[in-house]
Amino acid sequence: MPRFSVIVPAHKVQAYLSECLDSVLSQSYPDLELIAVDDCSPDACGEIIDEYAARDARVKPLHLPENQGLGRARNAGMAEATGDYLVFLDSDDTLTPDALRSVADRLKETGDPDVLVFDYARTYWDGRQVRNQLAAQLTEQGPAPFRLEDRPGLLRVLMVAWNKAYRREFVRAHGFTFPPGYYEDTPWTFPVLLTAESIATLDRVCVHYRQRRQGNILSTTSRRHFDLFEQYERVFAYVEERPELARWRAELFQRMVDHYAVVFTRRGRLPRGSHGDFLRRAREHYRRYRVPGTRLRTRHAPLRFGLHRTFRALRLAAAVRRRTRKSAARLARALRTGALQLHYRIQLRLPLRPDRAVFAAREGRGDPAALEEAFRTHAPHLSTAWIARPGQEHAAPPGPRRLTPGTAAYWSALARSRYLVSDAGFEGRLRKRAGQVFVQTQQGTPLGHAGLDLLEHPAAARDTDFAELLRGVDQWDYVLSGNRHATLTWERVHPGRYATLEYGLPRNDVFQRATTADVARLRASLGVPQGAVAVLYAPAYRDHRRTQRPLLDLERVLRRLGPRFVLLARAHCPVQGTRIIDVSGHPDLAALCLASDALLTDYAPVLFDYAGLDRPIVVHAEDWAAYEAARGVYVDLPAFPPGAVARSEDELIDIFATGHWRGSRSAQLRAAFRQRFCPWDDGRAAERVVRRVVLGETELPPVVPLADRTPVPSACARSPLATVPQPSGPLPVTGSH
Repeated sequence: MPRFSVIVPAHKVQAYLSECLDSVLSQSYPDLELIAVDDCSPDACGEIIDEYAARDARVKPLHLPENQGLGRARNAGMAEATGDYLVFLDSDDTLTPDALRSVADRLKETGDPDVLVFDYARTYWDGRQVRNQLAAQLTEQGPAPFRLEDRPGLLRVLMVAWNKAYRREFVRAHGFTFPPGYYEDTPWTFPVLLTAESIATLDRVCVHYRQRRQGNILSTTSRRHFDLFEQYERVFAYVEERPELARWRAELFQRMVDHYAVVFTRRGRLPRGSHGDFLRRAREHYRRYRVPGTRLRTRHAPLRFGLHRTFRALRLAAAVRRRTRKSAARLARALRTGALQLHYRIQLRLPLRPDRAVFAAREGRGDPAALEEAFRTHAPHLSTAWIARPGQEHAAPPGPRRLTPGTAAYWSALARSRYLVSDAGFEGRLRKRAGQVFVQTQQGTPLGHAGLDLLEHPAAARDTDFAELLRGVDQWDYVLSGNRHATLTWERVHPGRYATLEYGLPRNDVFQRATTADVARLRASLGVPQGAVAVLYAPAYRDHRRTQRPLLDLERVLRRLGPRFVLLARAHCPVQGTRIIDVSGHPDLAALCLASDALLTDYAPVLFDYAGLDRPIVVHAEDWAAYEAARGVYVDLPAFPPGAVARSEDELIDIFATGHWRGSRSAQLRAAFRQRFCPWDDGRAAERVVRRVVLGETELPPVVPLADRTPVPSACARSPLATVPQPSGPLPVTGSH
């Protein structure tokens, strides 16, 4: 008997069905049966299902003689199910990788509850993914399993069948089935949750809920939306037959009126001329099921009083108010913009302030923050300010005064500060004055093509305005460089009259100054368990891909390596899982490097910085050819790596499992890499910049030789348990995905 019976009804979804079935059959947890129900579909759904059944014995094809609708098709699938748990999946949606394994693990942890509720994310045709806004209701903190009265907020999560796993014996014992008609999930989900003796949650996205441009049944205009009234009649009939559930009537009433309001106000659902009838039916239900004392919102008043024409008049008045407010807001913005432009012109005519410096970073902190600290340390007569862009206020360093873009103080600082420091640039309207000094810190050591070289790579260039790029270059006075490779590259792809300061990268100074206490504090703040091997996973952005997703099955990697390993994931898409700590929003990359014991990356420039720490680096170069073709590269990383190179997921697991990631060969490769790309990173790069640019000194601190540098060691290197355990299973590792 399989652990899961995954039931997939199919009707007129031939374009999406294969992706749906593949997402089930490719799960890393194979103990399942897939019951694919052809609901007499007029397209190729039946043939597709038969093809999958011929290839995989886990697929049970079921062909219905006539179209019965989604609910009854699910019932037909349930009748054939033999698994411990039922999982419903709509045929245009998909399971996320490792979803069933995570569900199985959570079921085991919580003692096989009647119902397990998991999370989902809406996926759009343009590649966007938006996680459920009520994901906080699925927290795994607290006792589990529980009953609904312990977590009543679950009734506010989307009432669908496919975001839960149901113990089959529980469903059979209570005779739960789906009714016919639209909104068939409503009289299924409410009774199931109300009746369940044990419920658990899984705070993980397990389903990608496809938002189709067209063809979604509930988005079509039809009187079938009136089916909603019959569905709620079934819900309340179920409650009335069971007096012990009477305490839930108020909550169900609230959910009902919310649902009616959504259908009534959503454009394109109810046919023209049917709104009055819908409102009359809604008022009837309002009076029938209302619980005295229930507080409702203002927008529910039409449902209570059935004021259709009044409601339409109120909507029209609200639309007029919205348009009026928008027009007034546009006028106010135009006046404000004009006033700020005038203010900026006036400030440009006032004297420069030689004791002021402004700093900005594209994201996080990086080199500008390290330089700001050095300005205050070595030139304390200067007053510093940091531009805190919207959404990145948390990334601002603690020392400088904060400036909000678009304010009068912001434009005053740009117009009158002597020193401007950034790793990207400032406003396009910036007019650099005579006497101002612009320090461009860049984004580290370049691996992929940048600047004018992107003219040959349109996928990577995207909407780059190269004329604007060169106008910005003409404002630069100094450009920072960490090595000769970076110097030669920047001067060619950003041609200008600036001076290159090949002094090292200020953001890496902390690697030489940090202490073991600092490392321990950072690891504790990130939640890294004591004694764990923390691997920083930092993949590069793929310009040639519309959506960013890890090339690695991170949970599989961690499972094979054993419980000792944890992953600090700094990815370009949401990641989650056991022993995966998502640090994508952390503002300080240097702090993440210090907290980790090794770096796992592909082509991200952080590998040049990390080499200065003299800690192990593993390169995952599975799609090197595609990246090189789309972006262009300056360094042949597989030929000149900073450590072990894996060309597949299995090779990567083998590198860590055998200890090659920290072996002598990896150390030799890293030493050669440091020699080439970290010649100046001795902890005093920022000081050299300040002494040259601000203090005008020509005799700068000498560079500490590589052999004499002592970057702070990793926590793993100091641990007496430094030997990495072998993963379970035979080696070499060749397990399938």
